[in-house]
Amino acid sequence: MPLTRAKIDEIKSYLKGENFRYTFFYAISGLFILLNAYMVYRNIYYTLFIPLALVILYIFFYRVDYVLLLITFFTPLAINITQFEFNVGVSLPTEPLMFGVLLLFILKLCYENNFDPKMWRHPMTLIIGFQLLWMLITSITSQFPLVSFKFLLARLWFVIPFYVFTIHLFKKRQNIRLFIWLYAIPLVIVIIYTTYQHSLWAFEENAGHWVMTPFYNDHTAYGAILAMFVPVFVGFTFTSSYSRFVRFFALIVLMFLLMALYLSYCRAAWISLVIALAVYLVILFRIKFKYIVFSVLLGGLIFYAFSFEILDSLSKNKQGTSGNFMEHVQSMSNISTDASNLERLNRWASAIRMFRERPVFGWGPGTYQFEYAPYQSSEEKTLISTNAGDRGNAHSEYIGPLSEEGFMGTLIVLTLFIYSIVVAMRVYRMSKEKEIRMMTLAIMLGLITYYFHGLMNNFLDTDKASVPVWGFMAILVAFDLFYLPQKQQQE
Repeated sequence: MPLTRAKIDEIKSYLKGENFRYTFFYAISGLFILLNAYMVYRNIYYTLFIPLALVILYIFFYRVDYVLLLITFFTPLAINITQFEFNVGVSLPTEPLMFGVLLLFILKLCYENNFDPKMWRHPMTLIIGFQLLWMLITSITSQFPLVSFKFLLARLWFVIPFYVFTIHLFKKRQNIRLFIWLYAIPLVIVIIYTTYQHSLWAFEENAGHWVMTPFYNDHTAYGAILAMFVPVFVGFTFTSSYSRFVRFFALIVLMFLLMALYLSYCRAAWISLVIALAVYLVILFRIKFKYIVFSVLLGGLIFYAFSFEILDSLSKNKQGTSGNFMEHVQSMSNISTDASNLERLNRWASAIRMFRERPVFGWGPGTYQFEYAPYQSSEEKTLISTNAGDRGNAHSEYIGPLSEEGFMGTLIVLTLFIYSIVVAMRVYRMSKEKEIRMMTLAIMLGLITYYFHGLMNNFLDTDKASVPVWGFMAILVAFDLFYLPQKQQQE
């Protein structure tokens, strides 16, 4: 029977109507129930997650801001799962979600490319882009290209979601506050868990190195993140821009952070807060930059002139790590018996020897841990050194890239860190809004704690540090692009 135009119109009308939608919905639901019943009967349970996967897929395409905030919330609670046979580690559930955002970025770039062009032209974005390009070049020349490209891929799924996407997310100021609180609340949960575990060991110093597992690998990574958020919640607590309710809860979070920082026994984190406080005092009293440069140069000259006496004094320091606060701080300068300090010196010396052999392109991103063993000197090895050289990275955000990406790798890192402070100071000086000035200063001080911590450790290859570090940089760029009047920017 041939279809007439009237019949075709009737079919179209039916397909568009509510009856068809209900019929289609019930048919799909029925088929899904039957499929699940069969799979459960066969002891196969993967199909039960199909609805969740569809919901996540929908959110990815239509509400990526929810995905970013969800990742932020789960980052402090994420657990690293390592497959030792293939030397592959993944942080669940955050890194698979970040990889999904990276794929979404590629699709958007190919089909929509609706990202704000001002973001691409910002000097901070250009520096980060050049860093990724140099990583690509050094991955091609790498000793282990597979390792280096894996490292580059991981850096991409940290940078794209929490720098590129969050700059657009932070166009709305409430999302900046939400980002900070969504990281801080689960961090407090981790603090409560860690403190309870630590109490079972009578808060002894040695236990303080590992009681934060499985959420953080050790006390140094844990302490670095705690220190980053202290200036932010000091700002939230003592700024009258917020209600008493918000300031009260910010004070509670701040107290948790300070308690956890003390119990972390992380010397670098403690000192990083002192450095941040010193920077704050310089800004508060408006000490001119030339005086700071003069003081640094003078200090360098004094150290050079009395280097023998200073090193001799340090070599006589036998103070080991201790549960006593002052003794523990004093142990930072122990380069004669403290195994942790000596191992860092061993790693740094190995990295410098690797750099001397390949000064331009380095050995490739992520390859230090596979290559540093032969570059250890027998006189510099410690009780915790291994002949195989299989115990991690170079323990420095600056010396690590020097060995893996050559002198250009370290130069880019320094440029990025310094320019982020330049952006922060520009926003702080030009903004007329009290809240923006406070948040800019607090974010900058938080980053400075990490930059100092980066002298002795490196964590930007983990989601725990990458989310707040790249997120804080994105906040500064968002302030610079969207929160300053155009006239002020031109000035």
